Amino acid sequence: QLQLAESGGGLVQPGGSLRLSCAASGFTLDYYAIGWFRQAPGKEREGVLCISSSSSSTYYTDSVKGRFTISRDNVKNTVYLQMNSLKPEDTAVYYCAVGYYCSGYESMYKFWGQGTQVTVSS
Repeated sequence: QLQLAESGGGLVQPGGSLRLSCAASGFTLDYYAIGWFRQAPGKEREGVLCISSSSSSTYYTDSVKGRFTISRDNVKNTVYLQMNSLKPEDTAVYYCAVGYYCSGYESMYKFWGQGTQVTVSS
């Protein structure tokens, strides 16, 4: 069964850091792009960041540039989203998704994880 599982979310104070993981099972991530999306309460889901199969990254949200980075470990079959200097407006459910290429469009991704909640609050 092909699955993606996000983990690492939680409650963090403003200015803090979290590292989200997106672990794949049932297939290898080597040849795929992984995108991170987020959905804040009352808002549409938006693309955040993506890493291609060749490990190049693409930002889809300007507000995270300089604070969020993405990386992949093909041995562990996992992609990471490192989030630093977190702000309350980063509060959202974060999803990872797999596709052939990086894109800011949800429809380009083949399947999704279940999401992990990130709450930034003092």
